[in-house]
Amino acid sequence: MAKVGIIGATGYAGAELVRLLVSHPTVDIAAISSVSFEGKLISEVYPSFFGFCDYICRTAEDVVEKSDVVFAALPHGMSQEIAAECAETGKIFIDLGADFRLDSEDEYKEWYNGEYSYPELHEEAVYGLPELFRSEIEGKRIIGNPGCYPTSIALALSPALKAHAVNTEGIILDSKSGVTGAGRGLTQTGHFPEANENFSPYKVASHRHTPEIEQTLSKAAGVKLNVTFVPHLLPVNRGILSTCYAKLNYGVDEQQIRELYERAYKAEYFVRLLPKGQTACIRNVKFSNFCDISLHIDERTGTLIVVSAIDNMVKGAAGQAIQNMNILLGLPETTGLEFVPPAF
Repeated sequence: MAKVGIIGATGYAGAELVRLLVSHPTVDIAAISSVSFEGKLISEVYPSFFGFCDYICRTAEDVVEKSDVVFAALPHGMSQEIAAECAETGKIFIDLGADFRLDSEDEYKEWYNGEYSYPELHEEAVYGLPELFRSEIEGKRIIGNPGCYPTSIALALSPALKAHAVNTEGIILDSKSGVTGAGRGLTQTGHFPEANENFSPYKVASHRHTPEIEQTLSKAAGVKLNVTFVPHLLPVNRGILSTCYAKLNYGVDEQQIRELYERAYKAEYFVRLLPKGQTACIRNVKFSNFCDISLHIDERTGTLIVVSAIDNMVKGAAGQAIQNMNILLGLPETTGLEFVPPAF
């Protein structure tokens, strides 16, 4: 039984890790930490955990010392020192923040106002989106867990870009997220009177996930590309729905698109390519590690429209982190993640 620890366990992503890992059949939670609630039981912070996981929130140092696998669910800029500690002792480090997602330090400086304190660790780190980079993940010790928006978008468009079925210019990404995507800290936009009965875009063409999205899509396309990305806030707790628009290349038809997506994802348990006529929606992936994808063609304009839906807390955060852990531990990727989404 591998011993796992969670740093930042009382944030939404950290609490989701606790919820999922407590039922994982081949790992034990060795320690959890929280700066805000140090010394308290996590069941005091989240009463739904009472009787299932009454772990005491300790320090980050305790987590690193007691664990074989360390998850960090922290804001950007706070993970590099912990990653260095884990590297010194040969522990696996999976970062749910942004510190190890970008290949370019210049882009990290531009979008996150930070620096790479340990460049050698960034050379070792790998971007942990298993369906696209599984062979690169295997055997690594430092994983940059993808962002929620980038996960939904990369899975939606990578097959079309890899097959050169769509134009790399003029790609538009329209995404909507539940309020948990902003984290547990209080903000005006997440305040109930602001979010309830409301629907609005935010950080239009300036969201920090933009370089991560462009990085992954550029690798799929084989050329550097730029996208228009506009996120929106939904008045729901969970879920991301991304509607992605790309112009079809000459001669590409609906049947070819469907066939290339079927080939790309036929062996991927967590990607569900929906039958023609169905449309992906967030309700059908809630609490699960699935990404649902539906394909649509606008014949009048020659546009491919791909709709993808994920639970931002699971496939967009904690579930994907556990999927990465399973790969690194040599376990089936589905271990501890085979949850059927609720029907309503």
